Amino acid sequence: MQVLASHRPIQGRPSRVQVASAYTVGFLLLAIAGGLVYVVFLAGYLGSFTPSGRPTTFQQVSGAIAWTFALVAPAGAGLLGVLRLLAARDRQRARRARITPAVRLARAIGDDHVVATGLQLPDGGRVVPELVVGPFGAAVIHELPPAGAVMSRGVRSWEVRVGSGQVRTIENPLERASRDGERVRSWLSGDDNDHVIKVYAAVVGTDPRAERSPTCAVLAPDQVAEWLTSLPPQRTIDAGRGERIVKMVRAAL
Repeated sequence: MQVLASHRPIQGRPSRVQVASAYTVGFLLLAIAGGLVYVVFLAGYLGSFTPSGRPTTFQQVSGAIAWTFALVAPAGAGLLGVLRLLAARDRQRARRARITPAVRLARAIGDDHVVATGLQLPDGGRVVPELVVGPFGAAVIHELPPAGAVMSRGVRSWEVRVGSGQVRTIENPLERASRDGERVRSWLSGDDNDHVIKVYAAVVGTDPRAERSPTCAVLAPDQVAEWLTSLPPQRTIDAGRGERIVKMVRAAL
């Protein structure tokens, strides 16, 4: 199976510059913390604020400020540095390309299939995460959120707990996949009213409470290849039409 990936930057994904700057700031803050520890505890910084006799009011105030700085500044800079490095690591992880369901099983799918990831349709709507083109026409594949993160499942929307612990309302994944399937069908068919490309939709996950709808299948991760091969071939897709579809997909990437 041929895999085509989008060359466009993904919205919301950190850039390399952002990752590098986060690491730079984090290490710089840790270096500052180390320098402050040296100045405060090894270079005699506090000794200059320790009076030899009975301290005056000014010496007491300046000594309190110096001790506060000595205790807070190194620890604060070090903590900020660690937090910045953790954020940089998260940004680096966010840059990693996600392996979509069909790509994960690419070896089990025939050579007459083409899968495209991160497809931006000409209508300017949301990105289609995965589109498989084959003898059957085309198939839009979405991933379900983890079953443990889903708080409620409605007809139109679901409530999902995100990594930060907050609950976010998202469009029903089955409805979203079906709508993207309609978008792809309209795009691939174009003005050719005599030939409509069949477009299927499926969501992939391990949520036992997700039930298939008339317009969207629900698949386990290991069922994607079997489902694609089970789709009936569309006899009206000849070699010329197949090449035209692939060219349209390449152009959209």
